[in-house]
Amino acid sequence: MYKDILLAVDLVHESSWRKALPESVHIAHTSGSRIHLLTVVPDFGSSLVGSFFPKEHAAKLMEQIRQQLHEFSKKNIPDDIPVQHIVGHGSAYDEILHFARETKSDLIVIGSHRPEMQDYLLGPTAAKVVRHAKCSVLVVRE
Repeated sequence: MYKDILLAVDLVHESSWRKALPESVHIAHTSGSRIHLLTVVPDFGSSLVGSFFPKEHAAKLMEQIRQQLHEFSKKNIPDDIPVQHIVGHGSAYDEILHFARETKSDLIVIGSHRPEMQDYLLGPTAAKVVRHAKCSVLVVRE
């Protein structure tokens, strides 16, 4: 049914993938899909905070995150499922939507926590992805 699944995870917060990962693996097994595993590093480069970091910091950080993503998938995704590892840089929902288009994903899987008051005002990442995605989106509640 699905050929390409984009699974967005936050390696720091297990709640972002604890339920979404097994669901993605199940769908990949039943559909013979490939998983595009995405994590996003926030962009600190253009802000005041970014001026405190050396110029090569971003490249080193991206490489460390890429290695962590490979270790994560090796530990959590069965070997019989093809995986592409993607490290985005910037706004989480922009990167998720961008890589969904880039990989021609027909399903985005994203974990979501229970909304808090600030989420109703600002809108969580999952809600923005659902609103703007050009493909199906499975939001797996924590």
